[in-house]
Amino acid sequence: MGSAALEILGLVLCLVGWVGLILACGLPMWQVTAFLDHNIVTAQTTWKGLWMSCVVQSTGHMQCKVYDSVLALSTEVQAARALTVGAVLLALVALFVTLAGAQCTTCVAPGPAKARVALTGGALYALCGLLALVPLCWFANIVVREFYDPTVPMSQKYELGAALYIGWAASALLMCGGGLVCCGAWVCAGRPDFSFPVKYSAPRRPTATGDYDKKNYV
Repeated sequence: MGSAALEILGLVLCLVGWVGLILACGLPMWQVTAFLDHNIVTAQTTWKGLWMSCVVQSTGHMQCKVYDSVLALSTEVQAARALTVGAVLLALVALFVTLAGAQCTTCVAPGPAKARVALTGGALYALCGLLALVPLCWFANIVVREFYDPTVPMSQKYELGAALYIGWAASALLMCGGGLVCCGAWVCAGRPDFSFPVKYSAPRRPTATGDYDKKNYV
């Protein structure tokens, strides 16, 4: 029963991480304008993401524009798109594999094969977390490097956006959840009985002479 609880907890963490990864992929806040001057009143703020760029005015009005050309984008943006979308799709495959091998489902007959299927699903979730870390860390490295580069103009310096932090948290949840699913499947594979424990008691058999013969009458 403990291994089943590990699998369920790991699956919940993976689902939350999957939703966070989708959110980080769609948000335009991968890079935000860096305010380096002493003037606290700013006219506008620029956000840049994988799919669009947005300009937020000081009045609260926001205007976004989707990138017109894919080939005109920088190499890191194109690679980040491919890796992030690939991680999201791989997490979807991992969800079906994990559900098929989970102890709380009957898609696969109980046995060593069922534990191996769950173990594969957990490994796929951990791989999704590692795959999502590549574009996130790549973007963060570029932003930090350009921020401290004296040759880059002040108007072109950016800071780390909220989407990067959401993506890092989602990657951590995917890896932790995948590890818990793998642990639950590993514990389940080491048991001789792979099904949920069910208490069973055999019915009482009546005696040939009946229960009344056991009583002594005066």
